[in-house]
Amino acid sequence: MDSIIIKGGKRLSGKLPISGAKNAALTLLPCALLTDEPLTLRNLPRLADVDSFGHLLNQLGVSTMIEGARPEDFGRVMTMRAGTLTSTEAPYDIVRKMRASILVLGPLLARSGEATVSLPGGCAIGNRPIDLHLKALEAMGADIELAAGYVKATAPGGRLPGGDFVFPIVSVGATENAVMAAVLAKGVSRLANVAREPEIVDLCNCLVAMGARIEGIGSETLTIEGVERLHGATYRVMPDRIEAGSYACAAGITGSTIELTGAKASDMGAIIAALRSAGITVEESRDSLHIAAPEKLNALSISTAPYPAFPTDMQAQFMAMLAMANGASVLTETIFENRYMHVPELARMGADIEVTGRSAVVRGVDKLNGAPVMATDLRASMSLIIAGLAAEGETQVSRIYHLDRGYERLEEKLQAVGADIERVSRD
Repeated sequence: MDSIIIKGGKRLSGKLPISGAKNAALTLLPCALLTDEPLTLRNLPRLADVDSFGHLLNQLGVSTMIEGARPEDFGRVMTMRAGTLTSTEAPYDIVRKMRASILVLGPLLARSGEATVSLPGGCAIGNRPIDLHLKALEAMGADIELAAGYVKATAPGGRLPGGDFVFPIVSVGATENAVMAAVLAKGVSRLANVAREPEIVDLCNCLVAMGARIEGIGSETLTIEGVERLHGATYRVMPDRIEAGSYACAAGITGSTIELTGAKASDMGAIIAALRSAGITVEESRDSLHIAAPEKLNALSISTAPYPAFPTDMQAQFMAMLAMANGASVLTETIFENRYMHVPELARMGADIEVTGRSAVVRGVDKLNGAPVMATDLRASMSLIIAGLAAEGETQVSRIYHLDRGYERLEEKLQAVGADIERVSRD
């Protein structure tokens, strides 16, 4: 099984490229189900989750062709064509590996009038029900049945009539599924209290490029006028704001100066504000961020919340960075109830962290020590990498298949800016 070995204490310097966004890519891929014409996605990150989603699309009858896959390249180009769907069932053996697979539900239902999708898997970070996905689809006219671990959805007469739905709480995945279902409905759908994440905007922009009619993009209310059909398009996946924030934290804990090329500052307001509050200098340009960290960081108080507030997907990375800050930081997790599984592993490296309910107090220490640690989920994995970059001695991170789900060629990018990091295979 592969592990990552880090010998900490190295300063980072140079340019580090930011890949296409994992969370956006996994939302854009199912758009191919909505048309019989080719959909080409550029800047698609090379990730295990993207590959898994591609396999799922293949099982549904979508042909995929990959270009620009030279070993030296980051990202690639994929053209998908769902000329004729051969299945409307997403089976358990694929869906269990990745929660984002539930995002084929809305497009299959919209295109074929029926869909059978296994209940999803993904990171074990707490209760993540799909009830809002189903309620939104029901509001647009779908008939929903749950049986034997599967969701079976049908549209009366083969096509959703459309309808209105107010999300009782903000849900990114449910918003995405509802939007994709609504674009081919017979009538107008109005979705209120929708998620406003940049990845939602990216999805809507891609759908508009395919011929969808969507008003209110980026706001709390989307009005979607269903159309008879969508056409093909070529679309570039947005840069990954979570990857950019993660590498900024790596620079922060090591007192380094790096340039994050391809990062988009306008999508990272809360992350950049938190970095600056910690004492890190962040200079913005059109297509990059320049990060310069001091010797010692300031303590912070951070609470996760839906966009545009501080993202839950950055909580673990900031916790690792603040483990060596001056004073005590307080992090409060409001999105997922089980997202502190990285705390015991950071403690093995000498971090002083106390968790009470949904809050964690991180008291800065003078140094961290390398240790064998185990990744528990995607973002927790990155927190251990960040801590290892600053720790004295050697850190071995195991179960790194989590990292491969969300960070494209991580060790190569960090090696290029001076980190002593390598991937090793051991029996």
